[in-house]
Amino acid sequence: MEKVKPSQVNWVNILQASIGIVYIWFGFLKFFPSLSPAEDLANQTIQLLTFGLLSKQTSLFLLAAWEVGVGLLLVLRMYYRFVFWAVIVHMGCTFTPLILLPQLSFTNIPYGLTLVGQYIIKNIVIVSALFVIKNSEEPRGKEEA
Repeated sequence: MEKVKPSQVNWVNILQASIGIVYIWFGFLKFFPSLSPAEDLANQTIQLLTFGLLSKQTSLFLLAAWEVGVGLLLVLRMYYRFVFWAVIVHMGCTFTPLILLPQLSFTNIPYGLTLVGQYIIKNIVIVSALFVIKNSEEPRGKEEA
């Protein structure tokens, strides 16, 4: 068996798949009540953003479906332009608790983060990685026509 050289590895595809796996995993947990550690945060945030128009069960189901769908498309390397914008919208919403729910996000505003705040801030890495993927010269799979 021939050994693959590091220069032959498509690191962009690995980065894309790893983000997809995180999305699938986090989203899948939301399909099961009380299994996701982000369930309460997600419910509170969605209730604020939708002015309470969606039930908690409906909003959590839609979020779970969004996350799993995005994750699958990332892993399958399909429709990256669509997925990029779907993730940007999602990530924009994930940062809103820093403003809308500061009591959950900070111990000392603006620098002392709670565990929830740290959970939110780590998304900067995902957003940065998406821009790297988007701006890479390497093919990412099937794109929409």
